[in-house]
Amino acid sequence: MPHFLQLATSSFALATLVALQACGGASTPTDNAATPSPTADDAAETGTLVIRANGEDFVRQGFTSRDGWEISFDHVYVSLADVTASQTDPPFNPEAGEELQAKAQVVVDSPKVLDLAEGDDSAEPILISELAAPAGRFNALAWAMVPAADGPSSGYSLWLQGTATKDGQTLPFTLRMTEELAFTCGDFVGDERKGILDPNGTADLEATFHFDHLFGDGDAPADDDINTGALGFDPLAALAENGAVNVDSAALAAGLSPEDYDTFLNILPSLGHVGEGHCEEIQLTAS
Repeated sequence: MPHFLQLATSSFALATLVALQACGGASTPTDNAATPSPTADDAAETGTLVIRANGEDFVRQGFTSRDGWEISFDHVYVSLADVTASQTDPPFNPEAGEELQAKAQVVVDSPKVLDLAEGDDSAEPILISELAAPAGRFNALAWAMVPAADGPSSGYSLWLQGTATKDGQTLPFTLRMTEELAFTCGDFVGDERKGILDPNGTADLEATFHFDHLFGDGDAPADDDINTGALGFDPLAALAENGAVNVDSAALAAGLSPEDYDTFLNILPSLGHVGEGHCEEIQLTAS
């Protein structure tokens, strides 16, 4: 089991658990490290588990922040490690504070850097990996966000790049974050059930990222939870220099007000979900 699944009790975690926020055919596997239960009746039966990451329409189509900025993204790089899908018994409840009990797991065996803004407005969620996996119900998904070792977002766990426009002002922005986070999530919650893998079949799982938690949602009421807890874009716009916002975690710590910086830090661990399903969230390091 990846080390971060038990980090809630580790002495080096710099923050305690953050309050949970509501908010076709089989193909050849590309990564696989499977540990089926030797007592499972279907342990010898396998299929293909397809794991994707989804930034939702907020990333692919753009949106209006809680404070009226029209935001569009060119790139949303997220660096993922220790991506682990589990069959759990009993079902893992991220709100219960109990250890996940896995009877079978598959692990993506190398870190992945994904651009959640890749593709057009109708693009599918981004593929993390396809894994050979034991048949059964995968009802938990876990991953860590860690600084990328290489690539366009090298050194950062999360990189947001795009344009914000309000009242005739246009600000290109790049937000580069080094915070390390870990998410252990239960069942996917959405219009369709995910993670049920039949022998010789294919099933999907999804790591979902809710960026409206950071910026808010101008289409929701001002007193909606998604807006009252959000940072918005105004505090970031105030950091612009030479007509652009280009900041990393250190610059955010230095430039935001203490209240806004606390809001930012508290929001980051709430980004990870499985659809609308909840996760147990840990901030592993400060900026």
